[in-house]
Amino acid sequence: MKTENLISMVNRIGQFFQAMPDRGEALEGIAMHVKRFWEPRMRRELLDYIDAQGGKGIEPVVLEALRQHRQLLA
Repeated sequence: MKTENLISMVNRIGQFFQAMPDRGEALEGIAMHVKRFWEPRMRRELLDYIDAQGGKGIEPVVLEALRQHRQLLA
């Protein structure tokens, strides 16, 4: 899958969870959604992109969630 598509999809997930009043809950929600519904290779590709490009194009709340819950996603 193209990295651009993964970024677009994960940013939409982030927009949904960002509306939650509890930031910690929102960050966990983003990570858990990615864990539950994305194939391991999709998660790996996104994490590799973050490592290589610093997460360019990924919304800050999403990037924070992915970094904070990286072990869960790896």
